[in-house]
Amino acid sequence: MDDEEKIRKALLKKALGYMASETVEEYVLDENGQEKLAKRKVTKKHVSPDIAAVRVYLERYNTDLADSIRGMSDEELLAEQTRLLKLLKEEYDGNL
Repeated sequence: MDDEEKIRKALLKKALGYMASETVEEYVLDENGQEKLAKRKVTKKHVSPDIAAVRVYLERYNTDLADSIRGMSDEELLAEQTRLLKLLKEEYDGNL
């Protein structure tokens, strides 16, 4: 996969939102003075879609939409993002 494809995929992920895992580890010293893992906590969190990433993605990768997107306000873009996310969810739920 080339760099351009990596950028496109990362931008799309940011535009749609995603789940991320965060790991926190705590260490203590044992009787020999060596660090020893005492506790590990893995938390899953949802990263919300980013409206700026939506705009950049659409302008860069859907050039036929670029002109209409440039004229949209942030509120209009947010409404379109919500509409598209709803369609994606319906499609995803229908394929389960």
